[in-house]
Amino acid sequence: MNKKILFVILIMCIIILNLFIFFFINKSKNNKVGNTTNSQDIIENILNISSYTATIEVEVNSNKNVNKYIINQKYISPNISEQEIIEPENIKGIKIVKQNNELKIENSKLNLVKIYNNYEEMLSNYLDLNVFIEKYKKDLEKKYEENKEEIILKLENKENKYKTYLALYINKNEEKPTKMEIKDYNKKTVIYILYKEIELKK
Repeated sequence: MNKKILFVILIMCIIILNLFIFFFINKSKNNKVGNTTNSQDIIENILNISSYTATIEVEVNSNKNVNKYIINQKYISPNISEQEIIEPENIKGIKIVKQNNELKIENSKLNLVKIYNNYEEMLSNYLDLNVFIEKYKKDLEKKYEENKEEIILKLENKENKYKTYLALYINKNEEKPTKMEIKDYNKKTVIYILYKEIELKK
């Protein structure tokens, strides 16, 4: 009799243990799913940043040559942005500050400052991440693609005589931009931006 009771108790303990493991595993899975940010959330976070700082490497391709720059960027919503050239050495220290419809160019080496007012052509600069974001938010034909590691935001700029194609690549794990490509109407890359460092404030 005692053996039968012990056997029943043992079976019940095994059943309870299995149930406990089952519920624990399911709860863990549910927590992971709930904490995972989906692609649409990542996109929304990027589109709604209030400020950012970045160090970017820019490659500009023309018909004759390739020019490379390293630039420090700063942006504060809604309309303050700043770019300071770090390399090449011959233009190091040049700073471009945009606020509202005013553009200021500073040359620290020569101690010169030039201010332009209502200069829209110079204010629309796709080197600024915030300019891309504003265009993307307004573009009715915007697209996005994704793979296991990246989300790619795509849009076409039709404001000039020739179309240009822009693509912003976002790392899913870090939820940060990694690079931007700007292609001409022949879909040849004319500007390539690599985000070496970037900090976003949402």
